[in-house]
Amino acid sequence: MCEEITFVVVVETRYSASLQKRFANVAYVATIKAMKVLSAMQPSGTLHLGNYFGSMLPNREYQETADQVFYFIVDLHALTTVHDPEVLRKSRTDAARDYLAAGFDPEKSIMFFQSSVPQHTELQWILSTLTPMGLLERSVSYKDKVQKGLDTNAGLFMYPVLMAADILLYDADKVPVGKDQKQHVEMARDIAQKFNNAYGDTFVIPEPEVRENVAVVPGTDGQKMSKSYGNTIPLFGDEKAIQKAIMGTVTDSKDKDDPKDPDSCVIYQIHKLLLSEGDAATLADEYKNGLPYGDAKKKLFEAYMDYFGEMRKKHESIKDDYIATILEEGAVKAQKVAQAKMEAVKKAVGLV
Repeated sequence: MCEEITFVVVVETRYSASLQKRFANVAYVATIKAMKVLSAMQPSGTLHLGNYFGSMLPNREYQETADQVFYFIVDLHALTTVHDPEVLRKSRTDAARDYLAAGFDPEKSIMFFQSSVPQHTELQWILSTLTPMGLLERSVSYKDKVQKGLDTNAGLFMYPVLMAADILLYDADKVPVGKDQKQHVEMARDIAQKFNNAYGDTFVIPEPEVRENVAVVPGTDGQKMSKSYGNTIPLFGDEKAIQKAIMGTVTDSKDKDDPKDPDSCVIYQIHKLLLSEGDAATLADEYKNGLPYGDAKKKLFEAYMDYFGEMRKKHESIKDDYIATILEEGAVKAQKVAQAKMEAVKKAVGLV
């Protein structure tokens, strides 16, 4: 979760036993709970199809069900890979614009830049003084980057501690994630437990909740779609770039009119995300009847532009000054929540 951090924290707060007792005679109050949701995205490039279906679409639905929703741009995490200040400034503003265009509503949620809430890094440092080196060395994500020959640095090595701070700062009970991100929550659990053992019960121990129904979107090369692998299809920006990405999708060596297996075809696996169940079944039959790969890619491009057409128009209409206002207001609200937690942490370790 370093090149693209996307997680959701669900916090269920149950009222005290005495308060529940007061309402015991009210039939419809069986369990009283409030839910907070926190989702994060790294501004390390243009929003792509994998971000949208793998995280943004399912996370957006929490706006209608949660009592309080936080969506933030993890620009501090982005510093592990983005070292051009102008690129970072543009990328984090674009990421916020992506959120808004994708349907995240500032009237229903709190949006902010991670760097605007200093308690994230303040808590990271305190947690790092208890985090074993061996725990970080076991990070699958970090080892994967090393094995692929990607540039690594101390920030990339330490990012699980910052992510733990992102989660623990908001007292997460459950953290819904994809299978590939389960280890990140387990590391946050280990860090929280070590802190609680040293200083007393301060943090809620988060539980990973693997979302089996969340789509894992294949990239144009057949691997999981990821900015790090350069196999993404952008949602916004130049139409020609989208077309080029789609037309470059890998295929097997079958001849033009040979039957194709939709279950093993990357083009079909991407295309079906944009279709109803019935339309996906119809398209699968076309593959089995010999749909040429060139025609299949053209069909995907047309469906792609239709599906995201209105969203792309909205994206172009959102101004930078509006984004700045929304994020400044959100940061003030987020800081109030974060500061209350940090006061408890500082008291526990002896800084207060």
